[in-house]
Amino acid sequence: MIDDIEIREATLDDLPEITSIFRDTILAVNSRDYSEAQVKAWSSGANDIEKWEERIKKTYFIVAHVGETIVGFSYLTKGYYLDGLFVHKDFQRRTIASKLLRIMESKVSINGFDTIKSDVSITALDFFDSHFYEVEKKQKKSLKGLVFENYIVYKDL
Repeated sequence: MIDDIEIREATLDDLPEITSIFRDTILAVNSRDYSEAQVKAWSSGANDIEKWEERIKKTYFIVAHVGETIVGFSYLTKGYYLDGLFVHKDFQRRTIASKLLRIMESKVSINGFDTIKSDVSITALDFFDSHFYEVEKKQKKSLKGLVFENYIVYKDL
């Protein structure tokens, strides 16, 4: 557990660290549940800088940092959809994701919604289950010609 985690809204200056966390986490952590080709295709999303800039500018996007180092991030779309939650591969299982998730759940409530939803990977399913999320459905999604199995989860707030 880390005691000095600070959370703040993301800025465009955070982009290099955000995309690095996205890429490295998928390659190192999600590789337990997805093939090499799948994690390579998925992690290549880090290269779409315009898309990341748009996310930071147009969504509720927060980062967690310890000192000057960003160790995780999360962003919310549509006021209720948790569209991303990633923690640096070297900071897994140290309450960072839980803190980010609690803030997102609060933001969804503030936005006037009763339910938060997310698409989550096989790797993240246990984490969401431990935070009282229910599986709405198992699904297959296509990305760069590859099929990925993941889950739509939700939690009534």
